[in-house]
Amino acid sequence: MTVAAPSTPSATRADRRPPALGGFSTAVLAIEIRRVLRNRRTLIFILVMPAVLFLLFGLPQRGQELPNGRPVTAWIMISLAVYGAMVATTSAGAAVATERALGWSRQLRLTPLRPPAYVATKVATAMVLGLIAVLVEFAVGAGAGVRLPVQVWLVAGLTAWLGSLVFAAFGLFVGYLAPAENVMQFMGPILAILAMLGGLFVPLDVLPHALQQIAKFTPVYGVGQLARAPLTGAGMDWVALGNLAGWTVLFGLGAARLFRRDTTRV
Repeated sequence: MTVAAPSTPSATRADRRPPALGGFSTAVLAIEIRRVLRNRRTLIFILVMPAVLFLLFGLPQRGQELPNGRPVTAWIMISLAVYGAMVATTSAGAAVATERALGWSRQLRLTPLRPPAYVATKVATAMVLGLIAVLVEFAVGAGAGVRLPVQVWLVAGLTAWLGSLVFAAFGLFVGYLAPAENVMQFMGPILAILAMLGGLFVPLDVLPHALQQIAKFTPVYGVGQLARAPLTGAGMDWVALGNLAGWTVLFGLGAARLFRRDTTRV
């Protein structure tokens, strides 16, 4: 009688070898992006609402110019592109709250997908949505007659998009902090208030001095100022850059801490 040879330790280790990149996959990322794009509410608030706001508040300002001769409509367009990107990335990041409530976090612990790869997928999805929001807003502005040098389009668009990373971190932070049944109810109003205080809806120089000082401490201020700098010719604003970096680190560390607490619990 022949006896099957026991499995070797090397074979066992090979079978248990973790997947490359912790299981991060472009196929999974594509599925995640398609899933969020099928959400009609997401499309309305990310793609439709900022464009409608531009048509309502930007078009009446046609013909007016900034002190450097650039159109006021361009200022409004860039500001609303930042707003669209921040709503997009925040909502995508905050979606983890719903998945946690459905027990998806527990299911993921049974798969080879590592927690950092899961978070990376969420952040990448958020940034793709943010890019779409910026492109849609710029397309609406161009269609409405906004004309700018190519470098202004590129630098302002890239800054609005990359700067929205702070809100992807913010969305993850809130998603791991708040219950699923409450997160979407207060996120919209909070983002609108932050956008107003941060100078996206109204230029800061028309606000009272106290509000202008408060604006510098909001997470919207940095990305808004930096995105509009190519248009206004303001140059590098180190206060705005520090604001953006500081809030990104703060939300990122907060999300990481809550994430570790959540995954150890499940």
